[in-house]
Amino acid sequence: MKLKNTVGLVVGAAVAASSMSVLAQGKAGSVEVEAFADRYFTDSMYNMNDGTLVGGSIGYFVNDDVLLSIGLGKYKNLEHEPTDTDVDGKLAQVEAVYHFGAGNVRPYVSAGLAHQELEPDGTTIEDRTTMAMAGVGIKNYLNENFFVKAGVDALYGFDHGNTEWQAGVGLGINFGSKSQPVAEPAPAPAPAPAPAPEPAPEMQSVRVELDVLFDFDKDTIRPEFRQDIQSLAEFMKTYPSVTTTVEGHTDSVGSDSYNQNLSERRANAVREALISEGVDGSRVSSAGYGEARPIADNATDEGRAMNRRVEAEVEAQVEVK
Repeated sequence: MKLKNTVGLVVGAAVAASSMSVLAQGKAGSVEVEAFADRYFTDSMYNMNDGTLVGGSIGYFVNDDVLLSIGLGKYKNLEHEPTDTDVDGKLAQVEAVYHFGAGNVRPYVSAGLAHQELEPDGTTIEDRTTMAMAGVGIKNYLNENFFVKAGVDALYGFDHGNTEWQAGVGLGINFGSKSQPVAEPAPAPAPAPAPAPEPAPEMQSVRVELDVLFDFDKDTIRPEFRQDIQSLAEFMKTYPSVTTTVEGHTDSVGSDSYNQNLSERRANAVREALISEGVDGSRVSSAGYGEARPIADNATDEGRAMNRRVEAEVEAQVEVK
């Protein structure tokens, strides 16, 4: 068998896929549909050449890491070697898959059961067996929906005691995940108003708002927003009593914990930019809210782009002259 060479090709395909700079992953409530092609290595007891298994599967993420799936494949290019007789067959399988990590590249391990049927052409002889399955592999989520996969499975037949292998790649789509709502923090009680001085000068409120948009899975400030940050910094230096909180947000792609961290990094990037423009760091705080506060529909590209943002505002009371 050429298992060693095929495993090398599988690992190579996974490494090449991992170089693509996109982040997304399965999360609780999402569904994955996959088409696969595996090289099938038969046990010597069957006197058959190695063939190919092609088919598809569908799975459901019960949480951010565990996928339950069912699949069906059909064997191709199988021949009984002594007689050169073509062999038809299929494999149905049920698996539990555990994924590691929270980025776009996720290694996994799997275990499950399979039912195999083999039948040489021109005969009524049909071999059926139940098999245990165990596997390892890696997935790369290419964008919000698509992923590629490479893996190796070992199969053990309960009826004959045969051990078989399959190694290959798959292409799939992930959809239907739902973000978990995050409770809004309770508003702080309003401070008691201070008594107005007499005579009170006429005052007016002046507010400056900042909105900075970010690229997908990035915390780098885009050049077109640098001028807006400088304008806010100049306003704060003109009115040294004002403070602000920089608030970071994300779209719904990715796990809750990953998006919380990303929103904090975005908020901190804008805070550091204000400090670099001369604003004292004690006057600027930052907070991340993950995907909990969308301002647009996360089901569209345009909506997700608007939700990948950092917001800040300052307000000063200016005497009217």
